[in-house]
Amino acid sequence: MFFYLSFLRPPPSKALLSTAISITPQVANDLRTELYDEPQDIYYAWYIPSGPLVKPNQLPVITKPQKLTTWRHSNAYKELLVPVPSGIKEGQSCYLALTAHAQGYPHIINLGSADVGQCPFPVMSVPILFSSNFPKRKAAVPTNKQENVERIYRIPLTATDQVFMRVKEQTSFDLDKKVWDSGIGLSSWITTLASDESVNTPEIVTRLRSALLSADRRNVVELGAGTGMVSLTLGALRSTKPTQQGCIITTDLPSALPLLEHNISSNASLFRSDATRPKGLILDWDEQSLPVEVSRVQEGFDVVMYVYRMSCHTRLTTLVSCSMADVTYNTSAFPSLIRTVSEILHLRSSALLSEPRLRETMILLGYKERDPAERTLWEMMRDICVHLEKVDERRGAGGDPVEIWIGTIH
Repeated sequence: MFFYLSFLRPPPSKALLSTAISITPQVANDLRTELYDEPQDIYYAWYIPSGPLVKPNQLPVITKPQKLTTWRHSNAYKELLVPVPSGIKEGQSCYLALTAHAQGYPHIINLGSADVGQCPFPVMSVPILFSSNFPKRKAAVPTNKQENVERIYRIPLTATDQVFMRVKEQTSFDLDKKVWDSGIGLSSWITTLASDESVNTPEIVTRLRSALLSADRRNVVELGAGTGMVSLTLGALRSTKPTQQGCIITTDLPSALPLLEHNISSNASLFRSDATRPKGLILDWDEQSLPVEVSRVQEGFDVVMYVYRMSCHTRLTTLVSCSMADVTYNTSAFPSLIRTVSEILHLRSSALLSEPRLRETMILLGYKERDPAERTLWEMMRDICVHLEKVDERRGAGGDPVEIWIGTIH
């Protein structure tokens, strides 16, 4: 299980130059239903917005990280004041970052580490506009609270090259607009998979690596993508390959598409071609047929990825192989999910008749158990001839780990 720094009381979108910022920090799980057990020092820092690329030297710090508080259960709902950054100018905007430590670049989450999430993840506000021109009367001081936060993720591409991915999520509790444990766990696993060429790697993992990361043509589909971070990570990793063919289609319900498309466009610099830039698409599992953009993909899909989250609609992420993360939290949605996966698998099965060189679609699932009843998904997968094998996990700071499963056709 991972834990997240967040704003129980978010900062305002506008603030006076002379007035400290009022916030209430929180340290909790992805559902915000379980508070962190241990005391946690929280630091704050101010950053200046910069261009579309996200690198440490492009978010220049204007204050060194300073300790804000030691967070405990006993003060979990305490309102705190953050001093306005020194030297802030009229009309200037700044990000407010909360971090669990003050060393290095504490506002960045390293997806390249197998130990990702050993301490609570940092969080960053969207820019706060500072001005002295707001009315002085207390009732008129800006109080409009921010509706979004951002987290920045480091994706190592080679021993010497790296990129930084910025993912926006909402402060409200819309389940399709938040980052989930399984999404981070699966993104981290794919990132380390790209750099791990061990000869002792299990054969099924080697096959999955080829299905996801080969320079050959690859088609991938993600179901229930939410913020889209798994597809964004894959697109960045595939952009290092010399051959850029195929597609990454990342899907969800209509309510999720605006934020999903925002995250794709704001990370456009990570992708070298249309083949590696994820394409957002509406895919409702309750519909009786796949969208035309999915059903007409040449050769079908190599991978289906899924990140499960608790929702009225189970989610699936599909790549050239099939990958799923946080897809299993609503068992009533399983029949629709299984039917959707079955239809996607059929696309490749049909393509095999004319292209026998193709391999069967693979499934990649990131899963964290929240209810034992979710395990019925494994039985339902067997009903459509998919066998799931656990290959790894990401443990985080405590509680149940994110499990990594690969599915193959039997």
